[in-house]
Amino acid sequence: MKQVVSVSNMRKSDRHTIENKASSLELMYKAGEGIFKSVDWHGKILVVCGYGNNAGDGYVVAELLQKAGCYVKILLLEERFSEDGKHYFDACVNEKVPYSVYKGEDFKEYDIILDCILGTGFKGDVTGITKEVIEKINSSGAYVVSADINSGLNGDSGLGSTCVKSDLTVSVGTLKSGHLLGQAKDKIGKLINVEIGIDLVEKPYGLLEKADAAKLLKKRENYSNKGTYGYVALIGGCTEYSGAVKLANLSACALRSGCGVCKILAPKSVCHGIMPYLLESTLYPLSECDGAIKFDEKEIQGALNNVKCVAIGMGLGQRGDNEKVIKYILENYKIPVIIDADGLNTLSKMDADIIKHTSCRVVLTPHLKELERLIGVPLEEIQRAPVTYAKGYAQKTGAIVLLKGPTTIITDGEEVILTNTGCAGMASAGSGDVLSGILCALCAGQDDLLTYVSLGAYINGYAGEIAQQKLCDISMLASDTALSIGIAIKELQG
Repeated sequence: MKQVVSVSNMRKSDRHTIENKASSLELMYKAGEGIFKSVDWHGKILVVCGYGNNAGDGYVVAELLQKAGCYVKILLLEERFSEDGKHYFDACVNEKVPYSVYKGEDFKEYDIILDCILGTGFKGDVTGITKEVIEKINSSGAYVVSADINSGLNGDSGLGSTCVKSDLTVSVGTLKSGHLLGQAKDKIGKLINVEIGIDLVEKPYGLLEKADAAKLLKKRENYSNKGTYGYVALIGGCTEYSGAVKLANLSACALRSGCGVCKILAPKSVCHGIMPYLLESTLYPLSECDGAIKFDEKEIQGALNNVKCVAIGMGLGQRGDNEKVIKYILENYKIPVIIDADGLNTLSKMDADIIKHTSCRVVLTPHLKELERLIGVPLEEIQRAPVTYAKGYAQKTGAIVLLKGPTTIITDGEEVILTNTGCAGMASAGSGDVLSGILCALCAGQDDLLTYVSLGAYINGYAGEIAQQKLCDISMLASDTALSIGIAIKELQG
């Protein structure tokens, strides 16, 4: 997996490398040289520089462009420099690179703009001249390259009230989480990383990529049967939300995410609506009260016989005996249990210690609002540090937490894995139900649960991308993602 780090880890690693391996000037030169080699430079080039070391990378690029015979100019927001930045700015002056201080002009005459205004350590909102310059870069019509990270984008959360929208961002050293989370997909066109020899001092996050996913999707043996791959159960549905469990079933069974047999457990009154959609699956009607599940120990026990994984919560609603059902499963089984949607809403009203002390291997799949309910921290605060809060709740409960978003965060409290597949068209009802079905199928009988939960998130996003390519971001539905799972798996298997 590709390495991804927090800003804090990057800062500590930078300092460690400078103290033990290479000078800060050497690292700055390598950063600038790496950016220089990553771009097809042409036409008129403007290097826009702020005040810190990010500007220093830009001065190195400007010097190299000048030596290569390119048309390049430096634009300073202000004549203020970091110590290392001043060294390379002086080198540009010696090379007669033209420069000026910003006086309100626009940048429409330039073909390429290199953004070196703010680095990964920036926090807060962009204001004043910096905001004005960023807005002019975005409206220039030029090909925009951001050095290390888009100016204004938070290096940890990927959020920014005003930030550069790049065609290409060249990360330096190691990818930062802000390159992937939050608004990053909307602000970064193409993302590449250049290594400059920084030794990491803390464990990085992992980014699951296509090659990693492909290795996990092993071909089936001919000498096998449905029992080889396991029985799974999906528990959900109520009068108002019968569609959710249908989507989960479509993902888990009909499109063969990996299980052998899928059982659907739903209230009796909604089963007639589910039956027409079932071909391979088995339906278990459950006792009910007002269209929601009523707890019956013998029914649950019979339905979950020989099951290797359970997913609960899809369309479950807020009525009925949800709490009793979840409590019974957590107290009486030793299998992976995926809790989603109304299962999470139910869990938020229960004592979290029940997860900590269960023999089940619990996977929680919240979006931001559901995590807010679980941990009692405002959504806005979680958005600023999503990895920290997901990791913290996983540590507290012993569960695997899969925090849904443009980039998905999966953590067991120690290790963090990110998956960056997915698309805007998946921002619609039912996408989480599709994910739950995939996860339930993949996790049956698996020992390395964290890895297979991450694989499920990757496949879900990849299938969504395929669906969006066939249709468009506005028109696609969650069922389109479900119908693309088989294609996604086939492509990954190669």
